[in-house]
Amino acid sequence: MPTAPRTTDELQQALIANQQLPYGRTRTVGAEELVDAAEQFDEPIALVRTLLELQSAYVYGSEPRKSPVVFARLLTLFDEHPDLFDERLRHELFWRFKWVANALRQLPEMPLASIQQWLTEMRARYEKAGLGLQPYYGQAYQLAAHVGQDSAPAYELWAARTRTPLSDCEACEICERALYQLHEGDDEGALDTWEPVLAGTASCQEEPARSVSYALLPLLRTGRTDRARELHLAGYRACRHRPSMSGEVGRHLEFCALTGNEARGLELLAENRGLFDEVESPHAGFDFLTGVEVLLQRVERLGHGELPVAGYAGRVWSVAELRAEVRARADDLATRFDARNGTTAHTDRRRARLDRAPLLDALELTLRTRGLGVAAQAGPAAAPAGRTPAPVSDTLPELILQARNLDERAHPDANACWARLRALVAAPDYAHPDDPAVGSLVRLRADLLADEATLAYDKDEYAVAATLFTQAGDLYEEAGERGHAAFARGYALLAEAEKREKPAEPVEPAEGAGGAEGPEKTEKTERTEKAEKTEGADLAQATEAKVAALSDVHAAVVRLQEDTPDLAPYQEARLLRLRATALVLRLQTSGSEEHAAPVLAEADLLRTFATLHSLVSQISGARFLRATTHAVCGDLPAARTEVDGLLDELEEHGPAWHLPRALGLRARLRLGLGEAPGAHADLTEALRLAADWPAEAVHTSRLHGDLAEACMHLGRPDEALRHLTRSAELELRADRRAQAFNTYGNAAALSLDLGRVEDSIALLDSLLAEPEAATGELDDRLLAQLRLTRARALHAGEDLKAATAEFVALAAESAGWDDDPGSHAMIAAETAVLLGEAGEFGPARQAAEQALAAHARAPRYEQLSNSLRELARLQAEQQGPDGLAGALAFLTDADRIASEARAAGFEARGRSLDTALAYEHGRVNAYAGAYEDALAALDKALDLIGEPAPGDDRAGEWAECVRLAAVVEGIYLKRAAPALTRLDAAITRLTSLGRTDEATSLTSLATRLRDGK
Repeated sequence: MPTAPRTTDELQQALIANQQLPYGRTRTVGAEELVDAAEQFDEPIALVRTLLELQSAYVYGSEPRKSPVVFARLLTLFDEHPDLFDERLRHELFWRFKWVANALRQLPEMPLASIQQWLTEMRARYEKAGLGLQPYYGQAYQLAAHVGQDSAPAYELWAARTRTPLSDCEACEICERALYQLHEGDDEGALDTWEPVLAGTASCQEEPARSVSYALLPLLRTGRTDRARELHLAGYRACRHRPSMSGEVGRHLEFCALTGNEARGLELLAENRGLFDEVESPHAGFDFLTGVEVLLQRVERLGHGELPVAGYAGRVWSVAELRAEVRARADDLATRFDARNGTTAHTDRRRARLDRAPLLDALELTLRTRGLGVAAQAGPAAAPAGRTPAPVSDTLPELILQARNLDERAHPDANACWARLRALVAAPDYAHPDDPAVGSLVRLRADLLADEATLAYDKDEYAVAATLFTQAGDLYEEAGERGHAAFARGYALLAEAEKREKPAEPVEPAEGAGGAEGPEKTEKTERTEKAEKTEGADLAQATEAKVAALSDVHAAVVRLQEDTPDLAPYQEARLLRLRATALVLRLQTSGSEEHAAPVLAEADLLRTFATLHSLVSQISGARFLRATTHAVCGDLPAARTEVDGLLDELEEHGPAWHLPRALGLRARLRLGLGEAPGAHADLTEALRLAADWPAEAVHTSRLHGDLAEACMHLGRPDEALRHLTRSAELELRADRRAQAFNTYGNAAALSLDLGRVEDSIALLDSLLAEPEAATGELDDRLLAQLRLTRARALHAGEDLKAATAEFVALAAESAGWDDDPGSHAMIAAETAVLLGEAGEFGPARQAAEQALAAHARAPRYEQLSNSLRELARLQAEQQGPDGLAGALAFLTDADRIASEARAAGFEARGRSLDTALAYEHGRVNAYAGAYEDALAALDKALDLIGEPAPGDDRAGEWAECVRLAAVVEGIYLKRAAPALTRLDAAITRLTSLGRTDEATSLTSLATRLRDGK
C-alpha cells in the first residue's frame, strides 16, 4: 500500500482494491499489510475481514503453511466475539475448515495424527453448530485418498450423503468423484462424471482447469484426441503461471510428453519457470516436479539431454542436469509423504506416471508444430528426397571449383557448397590449397563475402548487404577479378538504393522478375522494412527520391559494364540482369508506365545476349522481367501470355528450378484475373516440383502463402490455414523472423475468424514468448498487431478481464503513434467497447474520447460509429434509465461522425451509418424505458431503409427494425392494433420476396400480440 489506511473506511477501500489483484505475491503482501493496519483500529470486524482476505491469499498463492495460522486467529475471534459474525461471515468461517484440512495434507512435516485431530475438531464444530456432516466426510475421504488406504469406504460415507450449503462446490465434488472412478480404472465412467465440468456448465475458482488437467490422458486412452487437444489449449491457459495450480501445469507438461509434443512441453516449462521457486506447497510441488520429470525423461530418451532448458533460478540447465535435480527433489518429497502417511502411495503414483509409455506418436496441439530439433532447423532446410542434390566434393580444391561452377550456372546446390566452405575457412587450422586453378585465398574470401551479401539481400538486410558487397568488390579487385568486382559493386549500389524507406508497397503482382541467383531476384514481397506513412508532398518526395536513386544505379551499372574489359559471358549477362533489375524496381516504385519501356528493352537485350551464349538461367530471367513489367502496368493478360511462353521454354530447356517460381507467378496472375481454381492447380504443382529443391532457392514459403490465398478465394479456409503455418515455418527456418511472425499473425487471425479461438491464443502466446517479442526487438507495430489479435481472441473466448487489460495497454501505447493515428483510433474504440461490456463506462468514455481525437486526424468513420453505437447500447442495456444520458452522448458523437462521413462522400461497407444510428436510437430509448422516443427513432430508421425490393440485401435489416418497432408499440406502449397492422404489412411484403425466415419471425410476434401475451 502507498500509505497506511487512516480510517476504517480507507481500510475497506484498500481491501476492495487488493481483492481486485490476481492471486500472487503482490496480493499476499498487500493482505499482510492490511492485517497490520486493521490491528491499529479498535474494531475487531475490520480484523476479521482482513484476516479472511489474508487466508484467501495464502490458499490461492500456494502457501499452505501460513493458512492454518491465520484461520486459528479467525477461530479465536469467533469464539470471543460470536456476534461479530453475521450469517455470511459465519458461512465463510465454517467453509474454511476444509481449507485448513487441505493445507495440512500438503505438508509432509505435519503428523497424520494432527490432521486426523483437526478433522475431529471440524466434526465437533459442525455438530455443535447444527451443520450437516457431508463436508466433514468429504475431507475424511480426501485424506484417505491422499494416504492411499481405506479410500473405498471413506468414499461411500461421503458420496452417499446429501450435499449441504457448506459442501464443496458442485464442480469440485464432480472432480473428486471422477478421480475416484479414474483410480478404479474406469476412464469412461470418469469422463461421463466429468462432462458437466468439462463442458463448462459447472465451474469455480479452480474448475474446470483442475478437472481438465486430470481428464487429458483418459480422453486420449478412450480415443477422444480432438477433445483432449481442445481442452489442453483452454485448460493450460487457465492454470499457467499460477502457483496454486502448479500440479495442473505439471499434468499439461506430461500430456505434451506423451503425445509427441516434447518441444511444446519445453516451451510451456520455460513459460512457467517461476513455479520452481514460487510454489510453497510441498504437495503441489511434488505434482509439478513429477510432471516436469515425465517431460524431461522423454526428451532425454529421445537423445536431446544436452538441450538447454528453463529450470531453477541462478544457473543454466541442460535437460539431463535439470532432470537429475528434479528427480532428487521429487523423490525426497515422495519419501517424506510416504513416511508421514505410513504407505508407499506417493512413490507408487510417481512411478506410475514416469513409467507411462507415450500414448500417441504425434498429436498436433497447436498451429505452430515444432520438434525437438528446432535449433537445428534454424538453418536452410535440406533438399527433400525427390531429387538427389549434387554431392559436395570431399577435397578442398574440388569443392572450391564445384562451388564456383554451380554459382556460374546459378544452380541452387551452390548454396550447400558455399556453406561448407564458409565453415572450413573459418576453422583455425584452415590451410588454403596451393593450386593455380583455385586461385588465392583473397579470391575465395571475396566469393564467400559475395555469397553472404546475397543471403543478406535476400532477407532484405540492405545495409548489411551493401557493406558486404563493397568488401567483396575490394577483395575481387585485389585478386584481379575485375568482372566479379564490377558485379559486386553494382549490387552494393542497388542495396544502398534499397535502404531507402519504400514510399509505397509494390503493385501486386510484382514478383518473378528474377532467376534463382540470389540478389538478381526482383521479388519484393518479403521485405521487412516499414514504409513511413507519409502523405501528399512527403509521399511524392519519397517516391521521387527512390526513383532517382534507382535511375542512378542503372546508369552506374551501365558504366561498370562499359569500363570492365574481358567480361566472361555469364558475367556480362549478370550485369545486364542487374541493369534490368534496377529499372524494374524503379517501375514498381513509381508505378509510371513511362518507366515500363526501358525495362522491356533491357529484358530483350538480356534475352538476346543470353540466347547467343546459351545461358538458360538468364533466358528465363529475361522473360520473368517482361512478365513482371506487364503485371506492374496492369496488363495481366499480356503477363499471363509471357509466363505461358516461359513455362513452355522451361519444360523444354530448363532450368528445372525455375519451374516452381514460374508456376507461382502464373498463379498470382490467375488470381488477379479471377481464375482461382487454375491458380490453386498451378500452386499445387509448383509445390510438388519445389520439393526437389532447397526451399530458399524456389521460394517455397511464398508458394505456400500464395496457395493459402487461393484457398481463401475457393472458400477453403482450413486448407488456407495449413498453408499459412507451413509458410511461416519455412520463413523461420530461413531466419526471416519478421516475415514469419507476420505470417503466423495472419494464421492466428484466420484461426480466430474460423472460431478456433484457443488455437489462435496458443499460437500468439507462443510467438509473444519468443525472445525478440519479449525483449522489444520485434517491430513495434507488428508486435502490436499480434497483441491486438490476441486481445480479440481473448474477448472471443470470453476472457473479458484479460482482453480488456490488453486493450487498455495497447490503447495507451498506440496513443504515441503520431505517424498512425488511425490505428490508435481503432484500438481505442475497441478498448472503449470492452470497458463498456465490463460496465466501466467512465473509463469507456475516456477511451472513446481518445478514439475521437485520433479520428479527427485520420478518419475511421465506420469503425468508430459502430463502436459508439455499441457503447450506447451497452450503457442503456446495463443501466436502464440511469444510463440514458450517457448512452445518448455516445449517439451524439456517432451522429457527428455520420455527418462528417456524408460530407466526405464516405460509403459504409455495412449498414448505412444514418440508418444504423436511427435504429440504435430506437433500441437505446427502449432499454431506458423512453418508448415514445424509441418508436419515433425506429420509424425514422424504417423511412431511411425504405421498403425492400426483390433482391434487396436490406430486407433483413428492415425486418428487424419492423420487429423492434412492433415490440415497442404493441408490448411496451400497449398499442396492439397499429403494431399488428405494421406486422401484417411487413409479413405480406417479406413473403412476396421469398424471405420466409424473416416473415416467420414476425408472424410469431404477431401471434403473441393477438393472444395478448
